[in-house]
Amino acid sequence: MPKKKDKKKSKSKRGERIDPAKLAELKKKRKFRKYYFRGVEVEKLLDLPHGELLKLVTSRARRRFRRGLKEKPKGFIQRLRKAKKACAGSIKKPKIIKTHLRSMIIVPEMVASQIGVYNGRGYILVEVKPDMIGHYLGEYAITYKPVGHGRPGAGSTGSSRFIPL
Repeated sequence: MPKKKDKKKSKSKRGERIDPAKLAELKKKRKFRKYYFRGVEVEKLLDLPHGELLKLVTSRARRRFRRGLKEKPKGFIQRLRKAKKACAGSIKKPKIIKTHLRSMIIVPEMVASQIGVYNGRGYILVEVKPDMIGHYLGEYAITYKPVGHGRPGAGSTGSSRFIPL
């Protein structure tokens, strides 16, 4: 039996060609990924009452918020609000707020803000994303320089002490 020739679709090097009208329609349909924190959308987290938000976080964070925020964390959150309000209408990112509060738990209100977290030597820029809610600021500012293991130097083993004359 003779082989039948398959009809080939017009393909370019990048894949199948799509007409511009179809492409525009696909772009309209395209939706960005929605972020969820423990099953609740991040936009809805901002509207949740304090008690409902506490039910979603870990027990350590729950205990911390129940005992109340001290003066420094309150002032830090107020500075974040002020920076976000200053750039609310524009596309610009908010001003970087520097802090030493590594133990501050990231709340939904902090999302999309820029924070300079002190690591003992300098400030590390942290852009708060929805995935970070419930974590500590210090988790995103490493305090040490990771070791890059290279070749062993002199004195690494007993045999390296012997130097022939």
